[in-house]
Amino acid sequence: MRALMLALLLLSPLVQADLEYSLEPRQIAAETYVLEGSTDNFAKANGGNIVNTAFIVTRSGVVVIDTGPSRRYGEAMRKAIAAITDKPVIQVLLTHHHPDHVLGNQAFADVPIGALARTTELLRAHGDGLAENMYRLVGDWMRGTEVHLPTEVVNDGTLERGGHNLRLIALKGHTGADLAIFDEQTGVLFAGDIVFYERALTTPDTPGLDVWLADLDQLQALPWKQLVPGHGPVASDAGPFIQMRDYLGWLDNLLREAAANGSDMAEVIRSPIPERFAGISLTRYELIRSVSHLYPRYETSQMTRVDSR
Repeated sequence: MRALMLALLLLSPLVQADLEYSLEPRQIAAETYVLEGSTDNFAKANGGNIVNTAFIVTRSGVVVIDTGPSRRYGEAMRKAIAAITDKPVIQVLLTHHHPDHVLGNQAFADVPIGALARTTELLRAHGDGLAENMYRLVGDWMRGTEVHLPTEVVNDGTLERGGHNLRLIALKGHTGADLAIFDEQTGVLFAGDIVFYERALTTPDTPGLDVWLADLDQLQALPWKQLVPGHGPVASDAGPFIQMRDYLGWLDNLLREAAANGSDMAEVIRSPIPERFAGISLTRYELIRSVSHLYPRYETSQMTRVDSR
C-alpha cells in the first residue's frame, strides 16, 4: 500500500503537468483576439475547452469576453493575454451563465466582471450544480474551480473602453439572459451562444425557438464585419446566421409536426437528420437533448383544454 501511495504521489506532478490548456490567441481584427475552442462535447481529453473566448486590447487596457470552463482555463487565458500585451485587464464581460463561459472567473477576481442582472441570478441559483457537473465531465481540469459571481450589472447600451465603443445587446433566445457585444470600431460581433456554427446548438434554458430566431434577426441587422459565435469558427459572411435559422426552423417543424401526430418522445429522438446538417458536430446528441428539453411544451400546445361544467 505504501509503495502504491508513493507511486501516486510521484505521478501526480506529471499528471498535473499534462493538464495545460494550449491557448493560442488569433488576431481577427485590430486589437482583437479570439481563443477558439473545439466543437466537440465536454471531455477529459479537452478539459471542457469547447468555447470561444476573446479579448480586445484597448488604449486603457484589455477587455475580456467570457472566461472559459475552469479556473485553470482562466489562468491560462491571462497568460495568453500577457504574451500579447503588457496592458492590464480592466474589464470582463460575460455573455451568459453556462459553465463553459464563466467558470474561469476566479482568475479575474481582481477585475470588474460585468453581466446582465438575470445572468447573475441564474449563476447564483444554478452555478454550484453546473460546476459539479463539469467536475464529473472533465475531472482534474476543474481542480480548485469555484463559482465566482459577476461584480457589476450591465445593460443595453454603449460601454466605452479605451477608444472602443462596445454596444451591449441584451437578448434572451439561448438562456433567457444573453449578452452580445458589438465593437463599433472594428465591426466585430461577439454573439455568444445566440450563434453556434458547425456545432449543434444546445437548448436547456431557451424560452422558445421563436425568441431565438428573433434574436438572430436583431444581430444580423448590425453592420458587423466579423462574427464570433459562442461555438464554432469565426466568420465574415452570413453563413452562421443561415445555418442557425435553417437548423432552428427544422427543429421547430420537427417538434410541431411530431406533437400534432401524437408521436412519443422515443420516436422523435430517432427522427432522421437532414443531410445538409450531416457535417455539423453533435447533431444526434443535441437532438436527443433538445427533444427532452422542448418536446413537452409542444405536446402541451396540442392539448385541448377540458373545463368542468
